Amino acid sequence: MSLSALSLKRSSILPGFGLSLGYTLVYLSIIVLLPLAALVLKASGLGLSGLWSIGVQPRVFAALKTSFTLALAAAAINVVFGVIVAWVLTRYEFPGRRLLDAAVDLPFALPTAVAGIALAAIYAPNGWIGALIAPLGWKIAFTPLGIVIALIFIGLPFIVRTVQPVIVDLEQDVEEASASLGATRLQTLSRVILPALTPALLTGFALAFARGVGEYGSVIFIAGNLPFISEIAPLLIVVKLEEFNYEGATAIAIWMLAISFFILLAINLIQAWSRRRFGNV
Repeated sequence: MSLSALSLKRSSILPGFGLSLGYTLVYLSIIVLLPLAALVLKASGLGLSGLWSIGVQPRVFAALKTSFTLALAAAAINVVFGVIVAWVLTRYEFPGRRLLDAAVDLPFALPTAVAGIALAAIYAPNGWIGALIAPLGWKIAFTPLGIVIALIFIGLPFIVRTVQPVIVDLEQDVEEASASLGATRLQTLSRVILPALTPALLTGFALAFARGVGEYGSVIFIAGNLPFISEIAPLLIVVKLEEFNYEGATAIAIWMLAISFFILLAINLIQAWSRRRFGNV
């Protein structure tokens, strides 16, 4: 038996490695790889020059830029406030904590169209919040800012639920030892707590970003959908399909797939580096 085969068999004390690996490959191929392969095959008829010409069209480029930049911005904001929410729900006892903890998962269960309608009603110029800021000359609904708020709404649970178990496992003795050695609260946060949370934060960031890039239902009701201003790439794909421009829709989807892949790959590489740098936490 070769050393490689021996190492594979010793990778787990549980039996059934071959069956489990075969099931995993078949399942992923049917659910993930085959649809993506069909998408690439559909776009192959355009050729690289055709994909490039569609991707650099001003309207397509603007929609891709809007989707990716706003998804990154919303995910970054959720990293900050998601950690705060997870910390409060984990470390403090107060009345209603269980209700707040359950409310974090509501964006998972709420239909995205319902969420979009609710957000548009609240942040519209005549809505509860929109009416308060309208006299100041500010506008949230039907602007890129409205898209960011929608993406924050649907992305927050990814950060909270990813970071929360890590905070639970953090030993408070380490924080107390840091304080006893003369470290300030800021030093304890930056040198003890955040390094332990970094791998989980990167995972939550990647999940929130991926969800935000492909989000459609909760965005179209609050975005305004103005080309070159607040039009997202998924909406432009739907527009192309309604125009029976299947090649154009496929090309935009390929661009989204390629850009998302490289961004998520970069995040995974940073996450792998952080695990080596700060240890497995």
